Amino acid sequence: MSQVVPGEPVSRGEGPSGWREAPGSGLGTVHITPGDQETFPGRVRTTQVGFVRVLDLEADARRTGRTETHLTAGPAPFVAFGIQRQGAAEFAQGDRRVSTGPGDLLLWDTALPYTLHHCAASAVRIVLLPRHTLGIRDADLRAVTGTVVGTAEGFGCALSALLATLVAAGEPRSSAVGDLSAESVVNLFRALVAECGRRSGDSPADSDTGREHLLARIRSHIDVHLADPGLSPGAVARAHHISVRYLHRLFEAEGITVARFIKQRRLDQCARELARRSPSPPTVSSIAGRWGFVNAAHFSRTFRAVHGHSPVQWRALRTATEQEAVRLTGPAGQD
Repeated sequence: MSQVVPGEPVSRGEGPSGWREAPGSGLGTVHITPGDQETFPGRVRTTQVGFVRVLDLEADARRTGRTETHLTAGPAPFVAFGIQRQGAAEFAQGDRRVSTGPGDLLLWDTALPYTLHHCAASAVRIVLLPRHTLGIRDADLRAVTGTVVGTAEGFGCALSALLATLVAAGEPRSSAVGDLSAESVVNLFRALVAECGRRSGDSPADSDTGREHLLARIRSHIDVHLADPGLSPGAVARAHHISVRYLHRLFEAEGITVARFIKQRRLDQCARELARRSPSPPTVSSIAGRWGFVNAAHFSRTFRAVHGHSPVQWRALRTATEQEAVRLTGPAGQD
């Protein structure tokens, strides 16, 4: 549900805590300094569209900043861009200094210190994109940090129009619709970053690199959670703040479905345990349960379909093979 923090005046001594700490705003740890007035009237409206967060902010003159000290308080999981709807602003990050006016779109990296100074009352729409969903290297993002893009045409126009439509529609009634909408925002943002990099002469690396990094994290997550019977494509997608549809698309190039990959990794671990020599080997059902199979009979059928033998036969064959190898070569360490 969208959340609105009303424009209650906040004294200079108290600081604009109501604005900065709006529930679910995602602004993180920042420093906000009011303008010349003794109070700081302003409001923020938060809309969640799938895994993308949109903030509509209205406030008097203020300077917002994130310093090196703030960065030590925690990670910056979002990449941000803002659309200046009213008023003007001056932005600084690293050695870049730019100014924005009504209709301008500004990109910046929340993982680096920055200052954003609105000299008078203004309205800005800020969009927060989870960093790990972008498939864009940090170096490529920083290459376009401080880039100002117009919204009258091109990708800036398409992105601004899409966001206006999504915010006007309110939060999606289903998570599937929300994730699909969020993917559209992310895809347009990727295109915008690529276009900005091309214009500046810094050509971002192909997004395949980012997808490989995301795939590696997903594979690692699956391996860590194999024992969880609830591990499924939906659970994996939720853990990485992406849609199930996008997750399946990532695995298309691998030539395997997500569900089949999970099953194969579970079977690999079971086969490894079954082949392990032990004075007191665990039962087949206990091994199956340890790796996420809740039904021993189903596990046996699945194992046979993949390996051509039942788990009991597999264990016996592996044991016999090892014993034969020992007989032919002699005890370990003997020439």
